[in-house]
Amino acid sequence: MTSAETTTQLTGMTWDHPRAYECLIAASEAYAGETGITIDWDKRSLQAFADAPIAELAADYDLIVLDHPHVGVIAKTKCLMPLPAMEAPAEISLGGSVESYIWGGQTWAYPIDAACQMAVLRPDLGGSMPANWERFLDDDAHTLRPLTPLLPVDAFDMMLTLVAGQGEQVLPITETEFCSHDAGLRALHLIKRLYRLGPSEAASMNPIHVLEALSTTDDFALSPCLFGYINYAKPGFRPNKLEYVDQPVFKDHQLRQAILGGAGLGVSALRDNREAAQAFAHWVTSEPVQSGVYLDHNGQPAHLQTWQAKSDDPRYAGFLKGGFETIRTAWTRPRDPWFLGMVDDICEIFPAFFLKDQAEEGFLAQIQKIYRKHRAAS
Repeated sequence: MTSAETTTQLTGMTWDHPRAYECLIAASEAYAGETGITIDWDKRSLQAFADAPIAELAADYDLIVLDHPHVGVIAKTKCLMPLPAMEAPAEISLGGSVESYIWGGQTWAYPIDAACQMAVLRPDLGGSMPANWERFLDDDAHTLRPLTPLLPVDAFDMMLTLVAGQGEQVLPITETEFCSHDAGLRALHLIKRLYRLGPSEAASMNPIHVLEALSTTDDFALSPCLFGYINYAKPGFRPNKLEYVDQPVFKDHQLRQAILGGAGLGVSALRDNREAAQAFAHWVTSEPVQSGVYLDHNGQPAHLQTWQAKSDDPRYAGFLKGGFETIRTAWTRPRDPWFLGMVDDICEIFPAFFLKDQAEEGFLAQIQKIYRKHRAAS
């Protein structure tokens, strides 16, 4: 170990949940033991993870855990450094995880955490997840006791999942329409129905809020669409263990196309220790680390071989096995530079869709108008 290595200190930014920081702290301690390179991690909120400008973070942090819709802006601003392409992506990528961080032919982050919108239930309460979305439209759907996170960004992400599940995986569909009229209306009608089946507070709940409610109370039995967290399927993490299952599909499409989530690890182009940061990013996303210290400390791995090797482990099977098919077929949302601004504007108007009971037709027209504004500005 060189004297330079023994004195190198890196800084990293992740988000505020055990899934996002306990695994990185443990992995960093192991890495320091091997290399002498230390990493201090800070945390931002889940909402800031979705919308905080990466360029601002890159000025202060060597390593940044990020959401893949940012890559279009990252490529435009060059605030992160392009990374060497991952070798044999077909052998390591869970669904489109690797590809989702590639933009303009360059790799802007390595997938460190894989997720998508999934379905989850409380197996001890004796219920089951409906096979089809139409079940939630039935008069007795309240007996399912569903709870859906409908914070604006989660509600819009669910709309994307439902639109893609009707065959519109390539969005936008034209320069003037983000999605088709029929697919958009059907998605919004179902989302409004799920809101009415739950408490009004659901309009301010994110996936963590819902998973906490499911795992710590008996008030709700399932959630048909939220970003999955492996921790809640582990025995002992919360009083009640959850189980992830296949997401419902529409009867006339039978197409499961949940929106891809997860997180990538990028390296700042604005700081001095780029080589050391890149080396850690390569190490922590490797299969031995993902299957070992990362997974063992509440991490949610992105490596395909980890999911396959650990799917029968009772500590992780409730997530890695139950959620595998949904994430294998997950769909990558737009990553164009105009997309994040469009999402911000749509999130501004989404609360009124629920709280003021706006009509689906008029609300979809607002979404299309916002899309046209951002597309034209780009």
